[in-house]
Amino acid sequence: MTEAIDTRELPALIIGYLAAHQARDLDAALACYTEDAVVTDEGHTHRGKREIRDWLARAASQYTYTTTLVAAHRDDDRHYVAVHHLEGDFPGGVVDLRFRFTLDGDHIAALVIEP
Repeated sequence: MTEAIDTRELPALIIGYLAAHQARDLDAALACYTEDAVVTDEGHTHRGKREIRDWLARAASQYTYTTTLVAAHRDDDRHYVAVHHLEGDFPGGVVDLRFRFTLDGDHIAALVIEP
């Protein structure tokens, strides 16, 4: 059952990852993932740290935008959702994205980003 939580109640791993992602700190963001992690964004799946690094690098350089963490949800101790409001020079200019995290211990095993 999904439970709305205060954004400050997200696990430190997720808060740290989101900060690194927003700062475009590839090394810090990549360190949050398991070796065999999977990320799905814009309908494309990226498997393992090499593909995830390439995705992070492209995402960091493709558009300019601001992001605000506006909501959070907890499904269980391994599954969380962080909702971000983005505004920028990407098509449409404004979107709320859900970052759906699956955790494996102290790392991210999977991330799905979708509207």
